[in-house]
Amino acid sequence: MEVCRKILVSGLQTLNMALSKQQIDQLLDFIKLIEKWNKAYNLTAIHGKEDMVRLHLLDSLAIAPFIEGKRVIDIGTGAGLPGIPLAICLPETKFTLLDSNAKKTRFVQQAILELKLKNSVVYHQRVENYKSEQTFDTVITRAFASLSDIVKLTAHLLGKNGILLAMKGQNPEAELAQIAEIARVIPVQVPGCEAERCLVRISATDNTDLNKLADNNMSMQKII
Repeated sequence: MEVCRKILVSGLQTLNMALSKQQIDQLLDFIKLIEKWNKAYNLTAIHGKEDMVRLHLLDSLAIAPFIEGKRVIDIGTGAGLPGIPLAICLPETKFTLLDSNAKKTRFVQQAILELKLKNSVVYHQRVENYKSEQTFDTVITRAFASLSDIVKLTAHLLGKNGILLAMKGQNPEAELAQIAEIARVIPVQVPGCEAERCLVRISATDNTDLNKLADNNMSMQKII
């Protein structure tokens, strides 16, 4: 794992993130867990540890500066991405990880236990059915659907001044056409990754626009 450590430390320097040795060890232990469980649970199509550091850890941590507030939910977390890496680097923030795949949520629960993450919980549920007593300051998703559908499916989880962060590859110009008035595209550079990345930030401040999308009678796919 020494090569992985060097890639991670170099990437963190590029991202201007100062993490403790314990946090770096936790991140690398998370990669070990993914590699161990991947054989039986098919958690990710990425198999090499070095690629996992770049495409899972650094890709997740690249959005850390854009997290707002102390309550965050990761929708469609899968193998715990980006939720677990972010929970490791932001220990004062509470993370809820949500996914409809039972195998993956079992893995995430085990990872939370083994990594001793006190600020994380995981739920096996579809986003449209998930209810929380408290809303969230930041909703994160790796963009499992079109942006308009993502807004509709997650609107009930956003707090009054909350934000939605949708992780995308290339700039989704066609999707943005439907929500252009409430969305901002932020270019994201992931160390060691040449592929284009961006973050679509949508604010709940303009509740009128969000409610219009959420109440739209267009049919919504069951995605997660």
